[in-house]
Amino acid sequence: MHNEPELAAEGAAASARPHPLQGLARVLAAIGTVWIFLMMMMVVADVVGRNFLNTPITGVAEFAARSVASIVFLQLAAAICSGRMTRSDFLLRLIGARSLTALRVLEVGNALLGTLLFVALAFIAWPELTQAWTTNEFFGVQGVYTVPTWPFRALIVAGSAVAAAAYLLQIPSLWRHAGEFGEPS
Repeated sequence: MHNEPELAAEGAAASARPHPLQGLARVLAAIGTVWIFLMMMMVVADVVGRNFLNTPITGVAEFAARSVASIVFLQLAAAICSGRMTRSDFLLRLIGARSLTALRVLEVGNALLGTLLFVALAFIAWPELTQAWTTNEFFGVQGVYTVPTWPFRALIVAGSAVAAAAYLLQIPSLWRHAGEFGEPS
């Protein structure tokens, strides 16, 4: 496709100026990736146990359902730091060709809006985290299996906070380097 060389050039330009949270974001994304692998192994083991051995693993579906949001929030910062959050580069290129200032304002405005969104998510999720911690809230079936909910809620709060910081810390770079999409080869 025509976009592939441009994305590679864009990625090379971004790697020359690493994001301040790139290391932390990569660690969180790696944890999320390992979690996905382990969850897949649990699902396969449950399917094999359920269909061939008539012994399903209790709680796999519930644990997997809780895990999805946690994994997403673990990997958000990596997507932000690497410039891979969903956006319309086509529209940004058109605007940047007409006005670099307008492009800068849009880029910085997007980062500010992202910062505000994730700060709001962290504040909204904080009371649920504290309630889950203080009441010792669990999910599952008592007597069969239970898992505390606070770690899952804590990952949403922490992931939101790191995502907000990632957006906020990229603002100076966005202002300086707006319009550097890379050259097609």
